[in-house]
Amino acid sequence: MKLNIANPATGLQKTIDIEDERKVRIFYDKRISADVAVDSLGEEFKGYIMRIRGGNDKQGFPMKQGVLVPNRVKLLLSKGHSCYKPRRDGERRRKSVRGCIVGPDLSSLSLSIVKQGENDIPGLTDGSLPKSRGPIRATKIRRLFNLSPEDDVTQYVIRRRIEPKKEGAQVRYRPVRIQRLVTPEKQRRGLARVRKQQARRILASKQRATYMAMSREKRAEKAKVILEKKNELLQKPGVEVGKSGKLPKKTVRSLEPKRGTVKYIPSSLRMTYTGLKRVKREYNSEETSAQGAKGSATGKSSTKGKSSKSQTKGKK
Repeated sequence: MKLNIANPATGLQKTIDIEDERKVRIFYDKRISADVAVDSLGEEFKGYIMRIRGGNDKQGFPMKQGVLVPNRVKLLLSKGHSCYKPRRDGERRRKSVRGCIVGPDLSSLSLSIVKQGENDIPGLTDGSLPKSRGPIRATKIRRLFNLSPEDDVTQYVIRRRIEPKKEGAQVRYRPVRIQRLVTPEKQRRGLARVRKQQARRILASKQRATYMAMSREKRAEKAKVILEKKNELLQKPGVEVGKSGKLPKKTVRSLEPKRGTVKYIPSSLRMTYTGLKRVKREYNSEETSAQGAKGSATGKSSTKGKSSKSQTKGKK
């Protein structure tokens, strides 16, 4: 079984191949995240305590945390689950995973050092690997180097070393772009954005004031037109109104101007329904009388035409 051991303190990693199964039995029946004393691996591991991080079986299926079985199972996995990467939105798939309990069917096991022993392990604890990349946020860089707000953060960025592709070329160091760094240019942009928002609010308030003034003028003009028509209608002889002295609602609606003006009727010009019935009855009586007069006139002309036609037929 292969043991992939990592040392978080130094950033180094090492792979050890152990063929003797009796040495690896200390990991059997242990779960992921369990701490194990590895004194039986050899004299150099005396006093070391390691934590199980994961592993793979002999067919390459990874161990999954939370699956409490020492063998392989099939699970329906979706976005957010370990051992699965969805290719489409909402995709789910049934995949084979290995349980989180260590057994003899594993080919590799991942471990990390929790407690260091007496002896150093060459390639694991005897050196250190510097970080190739550091923090990129301005506040985290200040916290790492204990800087004050007046210090220049750009001088403390951890630069990444870029090895040359050609022999004899110069080694380059590339700095990262600092995030959330407040610069004079950024402050100018923020002030310009705030000024633009304030100008937009002032313009909107002015436009609203002009619109309200125009709407008030339109309402006053409309009320004036309705009042004039109402007075004209009330002056006509035979027009009946309600007890409150108001015209019907339909009559008032017919007096309103056409579309395009503000749809607003003052409460003082609204009419009652009883007055509407009276005006409607009067209009209907006037229309019937007018139609009767027209019908009598047309009847006389039609009788004259019929008599002339009968006389011409008799002569023939």
